[in-house]
Amino acid sequence: MKTIRIAIADDQLLFRRGMVSLLGTFEGLEVVLQASDGNELLAGLAAMEQLPDIILLDLRMPGMDGLTAIEELKDQYPEIRIIVLSALKEERFVLHMMEHGASGYLVKDSEPEDVYTTICNVYHSGVYYNNLMIQAMHAHVMNPGKKVAVSRYGIVLTKREKEILQLICQEYTMPEIAERLFISHRTVEGHRNNLLTKTGVRNTAGLVRFAIQNKLFDVEE
Repeated sequence: MKTIRIAIADDQLLFRRGMVSLLGTFEGLEVVLQASDGNELLAGLAAMEQLPDIILLDLRMPGMDGLTAIEELKDQYPEIRIIVLSALKEERFVLHMMEHGASGYLVKDSEPEDVYTTICNVYHSGVYYNNLMIQAMHAHVMNPGKKVAVSRYGIVLTKREKEILQLICQEYTMPEIAERLFISHRTVEGHRNNLLTKTGVRNTAGLVRFAIQNKLFDVEE
C-alpha cells in the first residue's frame, strides 16, 4: 500500500504536534511537512521535491490564513487535495468551504478513526462527504434560495450586529449609534463587545479591518 503523504498547517503548536502523533499511529500515513500559517506552508511546498498528497489546513492562522491559502493552493498546486480543519460545525460554513474547493472537512474534536477515514477516502476518491458535509448539502438543497452569508472564518453576525458594525465603519461614536438606532448606549456597548468576542479582534480598528477583509459592505459609504 502506498504511503499517503500529508502536510499540516495550523498555528497551534500543541494541536499540530498532537495531529502528527495521532497520524503516526495509523499505518500508511506520513506527515512530510508542518507549517504555522499559509506563507510557511507555501514556502515549504516550493522547497519539496515530492509534494504531499493531502493538506490538513486550519483556517484561522496569523499571516496568511487558511482561506487565502486554499486560493493559492488551488492555483499553484491543484493536484493536492485539501481537508479543512475547523472548530466550526455550522452547515452554511461547511458549504462555504466546499464551494471554495475543500475535498473534506474535519472538526477539531473528531474521533481519530474519522480523521483516518476522511484522509483515506479523500486520497482514493478525491473527496469525502462525512455526515456534516451531507447535512450542509441537504440544507442547501432544501433552501436553494437562501444566501450563504458568512465571513471568511465562518463567523455569523446578527442583523443588529451588522448594523452596528457598519456604523462603526462609518466613524459613528457609540452615543451616536445609540441615538441613530433608538437603543441605549449600554445596548450598543453590549453588541460591540459581542462583535469583539466573535471576531477575535481587540478594538474598533480591528472591527473595521474585519469588515474590510470580509467585504461585508461598502465601508466608505
